[in-house]
Amino acid sequence: MALRLGDEAPDFTADTTEGKITFHDWLGGGWGILFSHPKDFTPVCTTELGTVAKIMPELKKRGVKVIAISVDPIDAHKGWIGDINETQHTTVNYPLIADPEKKVAQLYDMIHPNALDNMTVRSVFIVGPDKKVKLMLTYPASCGRNFDELLRVIDSLQLTAKHKVATPANWKNGEDCIITPAVNDEDAKKMFPGFKTVKPYLRYTPQPK
Repeated sequence: MALRLGDEAPDFTADTTEGKITFHDWLGGGWGILFSHPKDFTPVCTTELGTVAKIMPELKKRGVKVIAISVDPIDAHKGWIGDINETQHTTVNYPLIADPEKKVAQLYDMIHPNALDNMTVRSVFIVGPDKKVKLMLTYPASCGRNFDELLRVIDSLQLTAKHKVATPANWKNGEDCIITPAVNDEDAKKMFPGFKTVKPYLRYTPQPK
């Protein structure tokens, strides 16, 4: 059965470039990103892993751990990391899962039936502190992922987990939010004083602190 938003992220034990991990234990009580790569030594993914290494300070600021996965073995991963560090002018500072038997890839439905059977699709999973899947994105092999967008989504997920707001189209951290329909006007006056009503169902408030 396909994994869906809100499902518990499947747990697994696997070898990584930083030793053996059990996914849920590795996540601890925080947020995490699991992102897959079709194969080591591929050009677009090389730029992606380098980009993630560069934005690691932003991810740490948000309390987010990152782990990558490919169906290649550890030795290949280590060789590829050398290339990533060289070509992207960075240092890969997070683990890569080796999944030669495709056990993790199958748990997360990363093997696309119309792709080569030894290649995972390029998926991203954001997992919350409750171990539930909060976001899933799948990209074609030709399009590099937008990690600025992933930071934006994390900001939204973390904000809306604490406050009864939603974030509008193209929202960025610090901008006005939308009060959720579950909050009636009387409660909204207490929770979000000075909110602006555009329509009864569309109410804006400054981003809660």
